[in-house]
Amino acid sequence: MLQKLWIYHTNDLHSHFENWPKIAAYIKEKRQIHDQMLLFDIGDHMDRVNLVSEADYGKVNVKLLNQLGYDGVTIGNNEGITLPHDQLDQLYEHAQFPVVLSNLFEKGKRPSWAKPYHMIQMENGLKICLLGVTIAYTPVYEKLGWEITDPFDSIRDMLQEVKGQADVIVLLSHLGILHDREVARDFPDIDMILGSHTHHLLEQGEMDNGVLLACAEKYGHYIGCVELTIDTASKELIEKKATVQSVDQLISESDEAITTLQQAERRAKALMQEKVTEIESKLETKWFDASPLPQLLTDAIKDWCGADIGMMNAGMVLDSLEAGIVTREEVHRICPHPINPIRVTLTGQQLIETVRRACEEKMEQLRIKGFGFRGELMGKMLYSGLTYTVEEGETKRVKDVFVHDQLINKDASYTIGTVDMYTLGSLFPHIRDHEHIEYFMPEFLRDVLTWRLKEAT
Repeated sequence: MLQKLWIYHTNDLHSHFENWPKIAAYIKEKRQIHDQMLLFDIGDHMDRVNLVSEADYGKVNVKLLNQLGYDGVTIGNNEGITLPHDQLDQLYEHAQFPVVLSNLFEKGKRPSWAKPYHMIQMENGLKICLLGVTIAYTPVYEKLGWEITDPFDSIRDMLQEVKGQADVIVLLSHLGILHDREVARDFPDIDMILGSHTHHLLEQGEMDNGVLLACAEKYGHYIGCVELTIDTASKELIEKKATVQSVDQLISESDEAITTLQQAERRAKALMQEKVTEIESKLETKWFDASPLPQLLTDAIKDWCGADIGMMNAGMVLDSLEAGIVTREEVHRICPHPINPIRVTLTGQQLIETVRRACEEKMEQLRIKGFGFRGELMGKMLYSGLTYTVEEGETKRVKDVFVHDQLINKDASYTIGTVDMYTLGSLFPHIRDHEHIEYFMPEFLRDVLTWRLKEAT
């Protein structure tokens, strides 16, 4: 006899709660229709860019997952490395679902809230094995007091441990599409990989080495669905098919979800009215000219990191601060990024090349998505303790660079206090490829800004 099993999945919501009431209504409707149904989330449900998630460190996200009866989740980097250690340790204390995560440890043991795998027995006797791994940002996890292991090694170990115990193996993967394809090639025993992290959309799934890959993009724009056809007598998986549902096409909304979010927003607003300081005059922000507020933060990063030089794009600060009382909400509004300060040491020559690259107009106008950046565009690169001259001509080109008013020595070493966003992608290769990057955690840029604003007044 053939039976269907429906697996719904969400990923990378990033606290875009505007779509959640429709998602909730859709899932509740599907639970009324299907006899056999499971629901999973593949991480980055939380993002501290949202005031509601910032106020209680993501606990409202867990409440929303509870309300929909999720059958299992794994964590993304936003849960894993944007929360202080103790806040992640407490995040799932009221979770009514298993957190499946095999590659995170503390002092050699998995945290009490994480399961290496989870077995689900369906009413028809079918056994589902759920695995979960997250991307290994090793130095950042270590700085926060966690040990993150290689996800491929972890998958291999878990598959060996559950061998012969399950009819269907599902991997919740917060690794990204390229790694998911590698996993499919290396581990054909996995039946499906529900993906995330790189925000890819696989409208009809992707078959790699007999493994079905599925992903539903980001921000709650889509809900993923995998339809399994199973021979219940032989427990054999006959067919697996992936689709997505566009949330824009949905009409119904969940009253329960709306009420929960409204209550959470009111509570967050109240919590975030905490006074940071009071300023006598406006601190202005301009993205393409010198302005006091971004410069204040650049100076603060240098001092926070104990570096020779501070370096940060003006676009990191989204708006000005008006004269008067400055609250936590205001600081969060103008600096919402989950970005940490870092310190690196560059040679004079590497620093000159980095300054020249940062000065290019295309870099200043660059619009960034990801890397922790929650603004619009990069803006002018600002420095503390460094100045430069520009050659005359049609294009702006850096001529001489000075550190604390002394011409830079190409062979000398200089410490730079800057932002961890520059360790990713192709923005600044000398920073990205540095062998030793010192991360300052768990503080974000807004915490450094808060520190300096309090100190300045």
